[in-house]
Amino acid sequence: MSILSLIIKREFIAKVRNKSFIVMTFLSPLLFVGIAAFVGYLGSLKADVKQIAIHDETGIFANEFKNSEEYHYLDLSKVDMKILKDSIVKESYEGLIFIPKTDSIKTLQSKIQYISNDSPSLSFLGDTEDVIAKKITKLNFEKAKLDTLAIKNAEAKVNIGVAKSSGEQTLKGLNEIKIAIGGAFGYLIMMFIIIYGNMVMRSVIEEKTNRIIEIIISSVKPFQLMMGKIIGTSLAGVLQFFIWAIIGLSLMFAASTFFGIDASPTAKVPPEMMHQAQEQMSSMQMYIKEMWNLPIATILICFIIYFIGGYFLYSSFYAAIGAAVDNETDSQQFLLPIIMPLILGVYIGFFTVINDPHGTIATVFSMVPLTSPIVMLMRIPFGVPWWQIALSMTILFGTFFGVVWFASKIYRVGILMYGKKPTWKELYKWLKY
Repeated sequence: MSILSLIIKREFIAKVRNKSFIVMTFLSPLLFVGIAAFVGYLGSLKADVKQIAIHDETGIFANEFKNSEEYHYLDLSKVDMKILKDSIVKESYEGLIFIPKTDSIKTLQSKIQYISNDSPSLSFLGDTEDVIAKKITKLNFEKAKLDTLAIKNAEAKVNIGVAKSSGEQTLKGLNEIKIAIGGAFGYLIMMFIIIYGNMVMRSVIEEKTNRIIEIIISSVKPFQLMMGKIIGTSLAGVLQFFIWAIIGLSLMFAASTFFGIDASPTAKVPPEMMHQAQEQMSSMQMYIKEMWNLPIATILICFIIYFIGGYFLYSSFYAAIGAAVDNETDSQQFLLPIIMPLILGVYIGFFTVINDPHGTIATVFSMVPLTSPIVMLMRIPFGVPWWQIALSMTILFGTFFGVVWFASKIYRVGILMYGKKPTWKELYKWLKY
């Protein structure tokens, strides 16, 4: 046990003293905040207003199009079509909506064209079709001598309220918030597993390439060395994560302190804007209240446990691969089967858990050890029975011990193999030794 603790201590100190580890520990949160601020700045920039020409030979539809922040419509029905098409070729206008004159409204529905050098977006075409369709529908009502005002007043607008079985009111879109929280924690686990798993693999390859490993295993068993690397690197990863969390919380607090306080007087704000702001604030408070009702303690505890279990499981694979190859280039053929379950877990979480968090697919993959660290964390915000969480963790750590036993066999043989690229067939043979 003392030998294992010495290896863990050596690996931990070697990682935390590494210059790249120190730099990235303190630089990564700043880079993340900088990228988030840059993306927010790009999102706040207004796109160039696109000029859309309209040539309406019927004289019915041109005034139905309303200008927006993105599109500006120009009624050029009196301009010759040939001139307008030349203007489109010269890119004087983004596009041209051509509405020909036909014998009937029914024929017109399939004759309207949008002429442009570039393909328009589906949203633009959909909005244009809606404008024209509403006008044609209104004309059809008038032709049938129907009271359009009565029809409009007869249109129903249903707003379904959401409540719990206890009678407490809740909010729409709460499932999206739950999957966003669970997805964020699941994605963090996937990212950390890949980052720190690669650190374990590179460490093994480096010692193997420098022939240091031959000296080390003269006094240390390969299994102890592999476990020491996995645990030592995981401790360094946990330390780095806590530093990131402290820096992130500090940055959030600083941002809310220096930029989140609005000291301007509200006397000059129009009553309509004040009422709208109060409604938004009330809605935001309800969302915050609902978020606090989530099993936050369970999510955080399970995040740590699943991070440790998932990292140990996948690091065993990474360590075995590092022992089997001589350089990182040769490791690529073995990494894809390891990364695929992680990616599968993310896709199952986002496309299955949000629609049916307690369904068969979500439940099964939250038990499968290769995907459970991600899928189960996405399910927990929706409320998962404790026995399912306990069973999932038991299977995860049980699988880890089994994988470590198999991986140690590959590690024991591969750590002394040089100059030969292993195949899947040879790895299978090593398991029998």
